[in-house]
Amino acid sequence: MRKPFDVIYEDNHLIIVNKRAGVIVHADKTGDKTLEDYVKEYIKEKYNKPGDVFLGTVHRLDRPVSGLIVFARTSKGLERMNELFRKRDVQKTYWAISKRKPPEKKAKLTHWLVKDHAKNVVTAYDHEVEGGQKAELYYRYVGTVNKFHLIEVEPITGRPHQIRVQLASMGCSIRGDIKYGADKPNRDGSINLHSRRIYFVHPVKKEPVLCRAALPEEPFWEEFLALDNEEIKDDTMKFLY
Repeated sequence: MRKPFDVIYEDNHLIIVNKRAGVIVHADKTGDKTLEDYVKEYIKEKYNKPGDVFLGTVHRLDRPVSGLIVFARTSKGLERMNELFRKRDVQKTYWAISKRKPPEKKAKLTHWLVKDHAKNVVTAYDHEVEGGQKAELYYRYVGTVNKFHLIEVEPITGRPHQIRVQLASMGCSIRGDIKYGADKPNRDGSINLHSRRIYFVHPVKKEPVLCRAALPEEPFWEEFLALDNEEIKDDTMKFLY
């Protein structure tokens, strides 16, 4: 089996990993081994730690999604990273591949999302609805390869299934995501959504942290590497409108 994750950044307070699609972050009814379990095992073995290993989950990715996940190795790190996420002082950038080209070169999407917990499906409305959570993101069309289109997404909010359902609502379902309108699943059960970059100021060291996750080792993804020609300079990746 391929490795469930690769370590991208690590210090005394944080560990950031590149998750393989198909690995679940938190325990669920399937009982499958989680990313938390794998990372705890890694820390325990590397540092020869006795007893239980502390690991705080700062945010999540859906099971079929790959890319960057931040964990805290200390309670101080967890508390302060949670505060950064709450204040939206963390910039996340995703890559999504769709069969349909977005209607504009770049734009902001705003919806109100309602989740059906029984079916684990989210519905997006373009107007405020009772029980709906406001969801916002920026997207930018990057380019086309073999009739598929690469869309770069920067979410402003962090709602369940947000990118998947918001892109689907403008007709750009993510490749393989049959839950939100794709015509067929990917062979390995993944969807072509990847948490590509993350930027924040370290909550303890007060130093900039910029991480970038390699694309999944899959020929379809690799065809899009040539489109990634954007220069990365500190925190200047914010979309400008």
